[in-house]
Amino acid sequence: MTMSAEEAPVKEMADMEVQEQQDVDPEVAAKKKAEREAKKAAKAAEKAKKEAAKAAAKAAEAARKLALTTQPDPEDPLRDQYGDPPMVQSRERTGRVWTSVRDLDTTLSDAQVLVRARVHAVRGKGKSAFVVLRQQTATVQAVLFVDDETVSKQMVKYACNIPKESIVDVGGIIKVTDTPVESCSQSAVELHVTEIRCISRSAALPFELVDACRSEQEVKEANERGEILPVVSQDTRLDNRVIDLRTPANQAIFRIQSAVCQLFREALLSKDFVEIHTPKMLSGASEGGAAVFHVDYMGRPACLAQSPQFYKQMAICGDLTRVFEIGSVFRAEDSNTHRHLTEFIGLDMEMAIFESYHEVLDVLDHLFVYMFRGLQSRFSKELSVISQQYPFEPLQYLPETLRITFAEGIQMLQDAGHAVDPLEDLNTEMERTLGRLVKEKYNTDFYILHKFPLGIRPFYTMPDPEDDRYSASFDVFIRGEEIISGAQRIHDADLLRERAEKYGIPIDQVQSYLDAFKCGAYPHGGAGVGLERVVMLFCGLNNIRKTSMFPRDPRRLAP
Repeated sequence: MTMSAEEAPVKEMADMEVQEQQDVDPEVAAKKKAEREAKKAAKAAEKAKKEAAKAAAKAAEAARKLALTTQPDPEDPLRDQYGDPPMVQSRERTGRVWTSVRDLDTTLSDAQVLVRARVHAVRGKGKSAFVVLRQQTATVQAVLFVDDETVSKQMVKYACNIPKESIVDVGGIIKVTDTPVESCSQSAVELHVTEIRCISRSAALPFELVDACRSEQEVKEANERGEILPVVSQDTRLDNRVIDLRTPANQAIFRIQSAVCQLFREALLSKDFVEIHTPKMLSGASEGGAAVFHVDYMGRPACLAQSPQFYKQMAICGDLTRVFEIGSVFRAEDSNTHRHLTEFIGLDMEMAIFESYHEVLDVLDHLFVYMFRGLQSRFSKELSVISQQYPFEPLQYLPETLRITFAEGIQMLQDAGHAVDPLEDLNTEMERTLGRLVKEKYNTDFYILHKFPLGIRPFYTMPDPEDDRYSASFDVFIRGEEIISGAQRIHDADLLRERAEKYGIPIDQVQSYLDAFKCGAYPHGGAGVGLERVVMLFCGLNNIRKTSMFPRDPRRLAP
């Protein structure tokens, strides 16, 4: 039956009321919500399924492409001569012998060798490949020429796809070259490859090693020709130190650093010194002043050692009489300079004396002349490698080290027109100026400046008996920069307490140190040497961070 015009709106309103009742009905609402969520979940599952399939296909393609570059072509007759082997996991020992790259020379002509090294550079050209292999400071060129007997096209392709800095095992025959391979240290020979396997592949590099190996002179000469060569900044190097350490120059620098420690030990052991090892956590500052790192030690205040000074002296009082130590030293100095670190390696020595601190200087004279001669005669190859990237003039020194007093040094500066306070310490500029004046007058880069003003030395420094403005102390300089600070120490307990109080050092923090001198103490003296600074100055480098493997300065605490 047809509704009238008046009935239609009434019917519509009734339907809406029913709908509203259904909408607010909890069971109906819950059912609709469940249906919506089920549809949403099904849609998400379908999407995830598609994405998983897409990811699987992508991974399969990546694996296929990787296999093309890491595994030999199964159809290649020479497939057993190349390809990535299983990971080295101590499965077996085959008895194979690896030869060092540095030992590859003309005496091994036509010999079959096996080397493990890094891929420094790769260049493919037609049916050939040239691979520069690097092992620490030594490099050699390995060559592959397709002949289908020892080298195939697929083998050349595999070699060309090995990323730089990857580690490889390369077997082949040593051949003497017609002309020297100028770009390699082993320039008289090359390795004709018969097998090549990648042991560990490198990821993308933060910088190219070839860029990190360039000297400033190379960059300058390129600029003059209108070429711009990439330069790796110091911060980039230090942020990626593990990569930076691989350059031949850095390899040589840290071998020289090791050599300095070796020669330091040899020289002092030959003089009846004993190597000791002292604590690096102390209850009080060992040098006085505020430049200490404070730490919490089981709820008690402590600090990191500024030097092994206290314990060296206590060892002397314990009748060891001649001691030395090689260990970490910490200085909380906010010095952002080319020669300061907050942690460095100290080469420290201490010895009983009979009459004068000059007995200590005699030992130091012998020590450093021995060290310099040893570096030049036994580590000339490493020095040569360093000089290729960082050219430097060989250190000039005298057979018997020059000694001048602080007052004489001040007089030399004043005679040269410099206004300097005779009782104040020399700043960096004046140290360099005095070094230059000494070089001009005495032809030496290495000298001893002694009898410093007392007011600028540590509290345990023995005052000069003839002039209490001065002290029985000394510094040693290389190329106008200080490397050593030393002195005769106070061995009288009462005088030592008096000096500590004058410096404002709390007696309770150094009481055990003071007590060591109460039961009879030998007169003694000694010195502390900064290892990184010695290497920096001997090699003529411009920044101490070059000679610290993982430097710590006010701004750097990692890596």
